[in-house]
Amino acid sequence: MRNSKLNRETSETKIEVVLGIDGNGKFNVESGIGFFDHMLDSLARFACFDLHIKAKGDLHVDQHHTIEDCGIVLGQAFREALGDKSGIERVGDCLFPMDEALVQVAVDISNRGYLVWKVDCSEGMVGDFPVEMAEEFFRALAINAGITLHINLLSGKNKHHILEAIFKGVGRALGLASRYNNRQEGIPSTKGTL
Repeated sequence: MRNSKLNRETSETKIEVVLGIDGNGKFNVESGIGFFDHMLDSLARFACFDLHIKAKGDLHVDQHHTIEDCGIVLGQAFREALGDKSGIERVGDCLFPMDEALVQVAVDISNRGYLVWKVDCSEGMVGDFPVEMAEEFFRALAINAGITLHINLLSGKNKHHILEAIFKGVGRALGLASRYNNRQEGIPSTKGTL
């Protein structure tokens, strides 16, 4: 089993993440931000990751620090749980529909953290979640996980549907990229390392 347990504490947040990549989507998240918990649940379920996150942040200021720091620690946990990346698929993609929303996600576990965010949905709130924070979360996740992550919104109007399609699509793509390929021996790179 590829697992990781990490803690990060700053003057703004205290985050604990327990991640099992070879799980079945078991989920327990307490961030203090209801919609964000729902989105992380969706990501874990569609990746088939077991995920526990306990986050305590300065929500009296706003949600920014808590959401971004969850992305940082989850990305670090993902990188640690993957180990040397031997035998993984490395790349995964997903075209995810949710009602009128359609999102395209592609990920490369490349050890090069990078986010391409082509989502025209940057203002407003969904529940207690500032929509603009989705980009910050995924940037923190990509950089700290060492993955190249492309997220493109192809269609959609409802912010809830758009965000949920993104989180589920990223989960699905991460699950595909991190799974073992029985035909793949060693590190899936012409360099011999990732």
